Amino acid sequence: MLEALRMSVSFQSLLSFVVYIIVAGGLFALFQMAYTRLTPHKEFAQIREGNVAAAVALGGALIGFALPASNVITYSISVLDVVIWAVIAAVVQLLAFTATSMVLKDLSARITRGELAAAIYAASVSISVGFLNSACMTPST
Repeated sequence: MLEALRMSVSFQSLLSFVVYIIVAGGLFALFQMAYTRLTPHKEFAQIREGNVAAAVALGGALIGFALPASNVITYSISVLDVVIWAVIAAVVQLLAFTATSMVLKDLSARITRGELAAAIYAASVSISVGFLNSACMTPST
């Protein structure tokens, strides 16, 4: 049993996991920070006050970022490759919020008022863009 474990989890693969999970966590935190600073509404304050709409909208954006970021980790050739493509994924998500704000007037104010319909739409756009972004970042053969 121990030999089977040793064969499937080498020191190098464990080290790679640690490096990639730390980088992924850092990128996730940086995206969350950038996103919450770009949006006019204060997500964390609103979430602490129980605003479900703010949580739904932010959650959709986080999933929308994590989808392509996880795909990039799968297909990357290096940590630098992951960082570059994750930054691109973050920019695409930030642009998606900007575009959604243009389509749905007063999006931030609606989220602040707790309008779930606006938050669900924003989250759906973020997740959909994340899926499309993820597919576009898959290397062609």
